[in-house]
Amino acid sequence: MSNTPTPHIEAKPGEIAKTVLMPGDPLRAKFIAETYLENPVCFNTVRNMLGFTGSYKGRSVSVMGGGMGMPSIGIYSYELYHFYDVDTIIRIGTAGGLGKNIKLRDVVIGMGACTNSNYAAQYQLPGTIAPIADFGLLRQAVEVAESKGIHPVVGNLLSSDNFYNADTKAAGQWRDMGVLAVEMESAALYLNAIQANKKALCICTISDHIFTGEALPSMDRQISFREMMEVALELA
Repeated sequence: MSNTPTPHIEAKPGEIAKTVLMPGDPLRAKFIAETYLENPVCFNTVRNMLGFTGSYKGRSVSVMGGGMGMPSIGIYSYELYHFYDVDTIIRIGTAGGLGKNIKLRDVVIGMGACTNSNYAAQYQLPGTIAPIADFGLLRQAVEVAESKGIHPVVGNLLSSDNFYNADTKAAGQWRDMGVLAVEMESAALYLNAIQANKKALCICTISDHIFTGEALPSMDRQISFREMMEVALELA
């Protein structure tokens, strides 16, 4: 019995490219497909988690929403790696700034992803694993960004299970340990990639700052983070 289509992705084998760009918001996936890809074809509408495949500079590229939180991206990335033979997933998402020198619209590349999640417990490891990005992708992303005049900040992200956290001290404690920004997906993506012997990278744009209270409107988050999108497309 074939593993495809899956309960969450209705694509047939061969309809998804080897590299998938994965924003959290499916409408951002639609925006990227319509703005940057030639001849995009929609391969998924299940649960409105839109996915498209087209070409960018002659290369086949897919873009698909991944949802919010580690359970969501954990499902989609697992199925893409294991059932659709995807080699590389590049998360392009928003993050909340933690670091004192982090500003709105900064591009942050996640070298690693700290987490308060129990996601790695499934592997029954005899210790704590560090969810990290693929170094080749990371190095290439920095080089591409700098060639475009973008100065990315590279370091640790926090992948949190909590958007609204009752522990009011937690953000400051992570900041004091040098964590640059908080989001909700990268640790699960990195762990799925490591377990599957595949590649993953997270590129985030700072949409708000936890300590200054600054924030961008939702429409900006959906369509305006072009620097992050264009760097990711060059990696595909």
